[in-house]
Amino acid sequence: MLVCLGASHRTATFELLERLATGLENAVAPAAARGRVTLATCNRYELYLDVDDATDPASLLEDVADAAGVDVEELRHGMRVITGSRVSAHLFAVASGLDSMVFGEREITGQVRRALADAQRTRTATPPLERLFQGATATSREVRAISGISEGGQSIVQLALDLASNRVGDWRSARVLVIGSGSHARALCGALVERGVPSMTAWSPSGRILPHPAVRMVADADLDRELGAADLIITSTNGQALTTTRLALARGTTAGTTLVVDLGMPANVDPAVAELPGVELLDLPTIGLHAPVPELQASARAHDLVESAAGAFEASAAAGPVITELRQHVMRLLDSELARMQARPGTSSETAEATERALRHFAGVLVHGPTTRAHTLAAEGRLDEVVAAVETLFGLRVGEPANDADEDDDAARLASARQARSATA
Repeated sequence: MLVCLGASHRTATFELLERLATGLENAVAPAAARGRVTLATCNRYELYLDVDDATDPASLLEDVADAAGVDVEELRHGMRVITGSRVSAHLFAVASGLDSMVFGEREITGQVRRALADAQRTRTATPPLERLFQGATATSREVRAISGISEGGQSIVQLALDLASNRVGDWRSARVLVIGSGSHARALCGALVERGVPSMTAWSPSGRILPHPAVRMVADADLDRELGAADLIITSTNGQALTTTRLALARGTTAGTTLVVDLGMPANVDPAVAELPGVELLDLPTIGLHAPVPELQASARAHDLVESAAGAFEASAAAGPVITELRQHVMRLLDSELARMQARPGTSSETAEATERALRHFAGVLVHGPTTRAHTLAAEGRLDEVVAAVETLFGLRVGEPANDADEDDDAARLASARQARSATA
């Protein structure tokens, strides 16, 4: 069963989002999940979980609350529990930018793709979660291609720079310092160049290089000088990178104005910097107040496409039991034949192993076509036809337990044949 525990700008405060991002950064929560993918952005923190069907979703919230050090009642008010078919509908809408602070934002699709890649790298993604996230990425491409929302789609970066324009004045002469080196920071540099900024300095708390031709990296020893000279400081990193004390010392007696834009989650900048003379802070909660109201811009076509794609995904997933039944049937037949073949006198170990590899590959190829066709027909609402065909052609009863005794006998014969070969090798 797939479950989404989702907190976003729509359901939770930015303070709660920060605490979740910080508290769960290195935590394994919920531990009961077979698999999990974490989608953490500047305005959402969502856990997509693959759990046993008997799992109580309420217990998952309790595990997350304990791991993050958050009161469970507070979490219940700020984090939605999404189950069943609504999980795919929600993620598909998120990946398409329909649930973003800025409707139609383009950055979220890449963040969804990277969330799956991170889970695959850490081996926490299960096949159902992989299919879910791959389906979300494919749906987002279709939605943007057909609905036209990408024509007006903004991003948090673009909205922040729009709000900063009135304070900056002439972008061509602005002295800009970027703090961060990730993908968000790279997108930020590109957006600044588009607005006319010819060059900028950058500093990364991690020491990594921000690869952009318009960027000059700053060493730790030179950061204070750059902080004091900057007209615009924009942060986009993983933790606090700018304190009130440091910025106050760096500015010294500077009479000019400094605009600080904090795009980090959790917050990169101490909120108290806004109290410094000549310093203005533009953070995510403030940016959110200026975001366009999604309902005024929402494309009915985009939402229809998402619902249709989610429905097709769920229908395809419903084909899982019949596909599993077919695959297990083929594998049982294969194991039975292998056991007979390998028990024959005079069969060498090398011949037996080569034959087994070839037959297992052939079996995989054999079931691939019916598997693909079953998913397609299920998405078209023809799952009953698939079940009827499998039951008629193979004499199976989908949903009924297999004959475990026969399967165990086949496995025992195959293991015995292998042991015999090893003994005579």
